Amino acid sequence: QVQLVESGGGLVQAGESLRLSCAASGSIFSINVMGWYRRAPGKQRELVAAITKGGSTNYADSVKGRFTISRDNAKNMVYLQMNSLKPEDTAVYYCGTRLYGLNYWGQGTQVTVSS
Repeated sequence: QVQLVESGGGLVQAGESLRLSCAASGSIFSINVMGWYRRAPGKQRELVAAITKGGSTNYADSVKGRFTISRDNAKNMVYLQMNSLKPEDTAVYYCGTRLYGLNYWGQGTQVTVSS
């Protein structure tokens, strides 16, 4: 079992920044990849960024150069620094991982970017 809790969402104007945090607990010692996902209204959930335990990262093309994912293994935390936010970044953001064939998600945190 893995529990994930996101925080840090909010309402910002275009061009501003937000930092999302994800606290992981439970059977996390076996987790390699942690990811941030988002679901915009009327759209499917998509991968925003992912990071391995060793620090390798990958990003969706739409956020490259603007978002940075990081991880503190000692604190069991994953972060998403979002800069130069755009209205199209508006979505519910989820922290997620997969362990032993099961997907785990947090409850999500709303990010709203006004133009």
